[in-house]
Amino acid sequence: MIPFQFVTAFLLICMGIYAFLYKRNLIKLILALDIIDSGIHLLLISLGYRLENGVLPTAPIYTGYETLKGTPMVGPIPQALVLTSIVIGVCVLALAMALTINAYRHYGSLDINKLRRLRG
Repeated sequence: MIPFQFVTAFLLICMGIYAFLYKRNLIKLILALDIIDSGIHLLLISLGYRLENGVLPTAPIYTGYETLKGTPMVGPIPQALVLTSIVIGVCVLALAMALTINAYRHYGSLDINKLRRLRG
């Protein structure tokens, strides 16, 4: 049985790829890239949670208590990588939106077919 997180991540990635291939508005393209990015983040975080002996893993935080001994932990590496990727994704999204606003002010359109014809 496939966990619902993987299905949701796959659907997000597919929706983003569809929008990226078939939409012509620059803002919709940027949002499609953000949806793909969110789907990949969900997939990577979901890979860190694995059932071991029917027990869900706990957060990888050291508490010093003996009660957590033998309890499976979530992988901290995917969480750290996704956190870094989220920060980078927000920066790229802000830069792309700023460039889109500048293109609209300069050319008066957000359609990539019209902007491509202006290339000259």
